[in-house]
Amino acid sequence: MCFCEPVSFAAGGVLMVGGAFAGWKAFRINKRYFPVSQMPTLAGLQQFTEGHVWMGLNNSDPSMIWWAAMGFIFFSWLIWPVWVPFSIYFLEPPASRRKLPLLGFALAGLVFGLVLFVPHLFHPDWVNVRINRQSLAYEDTMFLDYLIPRWLTYLIYVFLLITPSMISTYLHIRLFGLTLIAVTVVDYAFLSYAYISFFCFLAGLGTLHLIYIIVRNKCCRECPEIFR
Repeated sequence: MCFCEPVSFAAGGVLMVGGAFAGWKAFRINKRYFPVSQMPTLAGLQQFTEGHVWMGLNNSDPSMIWWAAMGFIFFSWLIWPVWVPFSIYFLEPPASRRKLPLLGFALAGLVFGLVLFVPHLFHPDWVNVRINRQSLAYEDTMFLDYLIPRWLTYLIYVFLLITPSMISTYLHIRLFGLTLIAVTVVDYAFLSYAYISFFCFLAGLGTLHLIYIIVRNKCCRECPEIFR
């Protein structure tokens, strides 16, 4: 995360505790909630990897910087574009016509994520972490930079991440999609100098919205048929 090592670890701890509680609640209510409930846990793990990036920078340890940065972008580029649509697909009612499009988004996210992440395994120099205005900036080069402008890569990424929430059957999942849109706008308007770092941090905090949805049984009250 931006700012410093302690904040990254603190944010990671809060998100993981919240995710553990949400997972426990999901098992009590309905297991179809569980993938959604684990978004805060995954966001917490990602913040821990960024905490180790800061640790590597503070200790001038290139090895730690590289593996921790690879862990961070593994979540950024590969996990999130798959997990978000998959978890919403898993939550949808069995007869929902939206399940097939959501599965399509998950598969598209997998392909997109692999294209973005895997090349870094063969080109370690593409990961060049630097501090920019008390924040972390990660990559000088991405594979798709050879094919399309970087802004279009980001646009595709945000589209794959936000659209599944907006087409969900459930109002409160669509409201979570609005939270992600707000995160995107704030990040683009004020924090673009460390786009991925800030986006993942703010989106991680945004998953606290999901804990609220699960703990308060919002989807249960809205569409009780999912618990039959």
